[in-house]
Amino acid sequence: MPRLALGVSYRGGAYRGWQSQPGGQTVQDALEAALTAFVDQPVTTVCAGRTDAGVHAFNQVVHLDSPVERGPFSWLRGTNRHLPADIALQWAQPVPDDFHARFHARGRRYRYLLLESAMRPALEAGAVGWTFRPLDAEAMRAAAVLLVGEYDFSSFRSSECQAKSPVKTLRAITINRRGPYWRFDFDGSAFLHHMVRNIMGCLVAVGSGRQPPGWLGEVLAARNRDAAAPTFAADGLYFAGPYYDAALGLPEHTPAMDWLP
Repeated sequence: MPRLALGVSYRGGAYRGWQSQPGGQTVQDALEAALTAFVDQPVTTVCAGRTDAGVHAFNQVVHLDSPVERGPFSWLRGTNRHLPADIALQWAQPVPDDFHARFHARGRRYRYLLLESAMRPALEAGAVGWTFRPLDAEAMRAAAVLLVGEYDFSSFRSSECQAKSPVKTLRAITINRRGPYWRFDFDGSAFLHHMVRNIMGCLVAVGSGRQPPGWLGEVLAARNRDAAAPTFAADGLYFAGPYYDAALGLPEHTPAMDWLP
């Protein structure tokens, strides 16, 4: 059976995360039901990175072994017909038979969208995080630099994390602002459970003046979750997607990634 890679975008607010589980209501359940309805045969998928309840994705990548011969455009149109409005395939592409969406990823990217406003969001509710305190960009950038590199990120690790090692490599954290909206981009080898949301809690603590930039280095060195700030809301977190060897030619960008800011 030929192997196929798919790019999936979704709003995670109505789902219990990516991974299929008893009781359903996960993104994987919805996707596999749609694929099965399209080809009229059971289809299973493997994803590049699982997301938690409430977390969104711009470009989740999955692979599957196709039980039928269909062109890429046919997969897109046929599957999207059976998907709910908050999940949609963005691209489809044949890949080598040994391609693995998770194990062949060279890195992964996350984005956090944050609204700074005296009032809570309404139109953007569920799609952005929120802080009512003014934030200092330079303080947050100075703090973020302390996390770039290969470190033990135990201080930012959920107690439910199943990763074999807390040592990960953060390649970059970039922070930009447009009007009242902040965009935090994270690029790393891999991420621990709640790692980005826990870092966000610390960056907002620094940006609002409750902690100095150097405090983040102390949190990292502590290797203790109790040293860090509370976990930030899932609402503004987006899995921007994995990236692979360029020779595979897999898309790393979807139109939604140009959304605010």
